[in-house]
Amino acid sequence: MSKFLKKSDTHRFAILLMGAVDGELTEQEQFEFDQLILKHPELKKEMQQYQKIKEVTQTMKFKQPHTEVWDKYWLNIYNRIERGIAWIIFSIGCMILITYGLFKAVESIIAEPQLEIIIKIGILAVIAGVVILLVSVARERLFIKKTDRYSKEVQR
Repeated sequence: MSKFLKKSDTHRFAILLMGAVDGELTEQEQFEFDQLILKHPELKKEMQQYQKIKEVTQTMKFKQPHTEVWDKYWLNIYNRIERGIAWIIFSIGCMILITYGLFKAVESIIAEPQLEIIIKIGILAVIAGVVILLVSVARERLFIKKTDRYSKEVQR
């Protein structure tokens, strides 16, 4: 940044620079940004550097490992246990949050005095239906996973 910029101008330029690089400035902000660059030409070089960084990061891609690497990864018992435990903990957390949310929703629906009884029954029926469907789908998936003799042997 320019040594001649005030601290407030430095901060403002940084904000405007990020907006300019991303193409998100309004006309007024673009005008203010252009004025700062005209006033301090050394800031243009910094803007060009940030544009190069953006171009490089947009063209970067993660290198995908070969299939053999993934197959070897999943042969390790620790990796399979770790992933399984993570999914179990994640699922338990989701169930707790969903249960709490549904409990609070039902509680507020029942306590609402201006809501007619038929609307309350309809909302509760929808919630109950969604819960029953979720349990049914989860149970079906578990059953299929246990009985499908081909699912464990299929290779990518």
